[in-house]
Formats: sequence, C-alpha cells, structure tokens
Amino acid sequence: MKKNNGDLSLGVVITGGTKGLGYALASEFLAAGDRVVICGRNLQQLEAALQALRLAVPESEIYGLGCDVGDPSAGRLLADFAVSRLGRVDRWINNAGTAGLLKRPLWELDAGDILETCTTNLVGSLLMCAEAVTVMQRQPSSRKPCYHIFNMGFSMTGAALSRSAVPHKASKRGVAELTHFLSRELKSAGVKSIGVHELSPGLVLTELLLRDATEETQRFLEVIAEKPEKVASILVPKIRSITTRNTRLRYEPLAKMLFRILIGMPRIFW
Repeated sequence: MKKNNGDLSLGVVITGGTKGLGYALASEFLAAGDRVVICGRNLQQLEAALQALRLAVPESEIYGLGCDVGDPSAGRLLADFAVSRLGRVDRWINNAGTAGLLKRPLWELDAGDILETCTTNLVGSLLMCAEAVTVMQRQPSSRKPCYHIFNMGFSMTGAALSRSAVPHKASKRGVAELTHFLSRELKSAGVKSIGVHELSPGLVLTELLLRDATEETQRFLEVIAEKPEKVASILVPKIRSITTRNTRLRYEPLAKMLFRILIGMPRIFW
C-alpha cells in the first residue's frame, strides 16, 4: 500500500497500545501513514484508545483486539487478526508489560503479582515473538531484513538504575536475552528477512513509572522522565527506517540520560 508521498506504508502491530508509550507509538505511526493494530487486556480502554486515535488521525487505518499476551491462544488470535486487517506485518513491537503492583522486596510481594509480572513481560514477549516470526516467514522473503520485531528489555545498566521490584528487573533482563538469542536462532536457520531488535525508550512518564512512588520520588521522576509523545516522535522514524538485523534503538544515548538524572537530583533533593 502506498502513502500519498509515494513511500511504502507499513503494517504495524503494537501490543499494549491502549495508553502510555504504546498509544503514543501508534499515533506516530498513523501520522506517518502506516496501518496499525493495537491490543490490550482492558476492552473498555481499548475501545477508548481506538476512538481517540481515529479522531486524532482522521482516515487512518487503526484496528484493535482484546488480548492478554501471556495467553498462547490469544496471541495466535492477535496474529491472525493482524494479517486479516493489515495484509502484511512489517513491524511488530512487543510493548505490553507491567512493573507489578508494588515496588517492594521480593519476599514482601504477593505470589500472584510475581507470576503476572513475569508472565506478561517475559512469557508474553516469547509468545509474541514466536507468533511474529511465524507470520513474517509466510510473507515474501529477501536477502536483507525487511520485517522487524522489537522487544523492550533491560540492559544491566538499565536494571541497576530501575527502582522497580526484582520480578520486573529479572523478567526485563530475560527479554533482553530473548532478543539476543532469537536473533542468533534466525541467523542459524538462514532466515535473512527478519530482524530482531531491542527498543530502549528510557524513562517515560507513564502511570507505570509513577505507580507506588512516594511524593518526593514522583517529583523527581517528573523532572527527569520524558512524555510518551516526545519519545515516540524520536523512536518511530528509527523503527520505520531500520535495515539491520540486530540493533539496540535508544530514545537517547545512555550518557545523556545519566546526565539528565544528575541535573535533576539537585532540584529535588538539595
């Protein structure tokens, strides 16, 4: 499908696209002329997001499906739905995730909260990657990566800087390893048309980041974190233009993020 300026529009799947960064990414892709499928567990939030995106970007192609990424059958339904609506999936972004209900030591967390965090973040990313690869392998192939999967994992530095609980850090580190090993598996299998990448948005000012934070910490985060719309405006052009097999796409250089943290601390704590 062609955009008005003659460029090829993309078919994009974004999990967890009903709010926060996922919603902002969807809006930015639609503004670029792409066709987008979003999903979310809360059907009311999903419908509200779809209506808002259609109002924000008139005549856009935006579709949505209720989906829990940790449910294998739901993942298969999402993949089939995406193909039926988009025809071709060029970018698949595994954005759905949770930091858990509380930021507490591991031994003070509820077992159900631990399980949901790890299932959504790590198991969900594993299942969605499997579905994405299956879909993309059915599409016309090439000798260079033309279809791309993006996962949001933690580097060791990112995990060290995070104030979240152990299940969130551990599962996000697992997502980073998933990205690395899946890329190696595809290369070993001779699959040249699919790239797998780590997407690093940095500190994004969302409900997830502020959850269970003290008033003092919230003020600090409001100083150093970026709004989802700004992050999406930087990341989406990078996602759309990527041609490599395995890359880490950052919103900003790590050194710049550390500098923002350092200059933000005096305003809050000094």
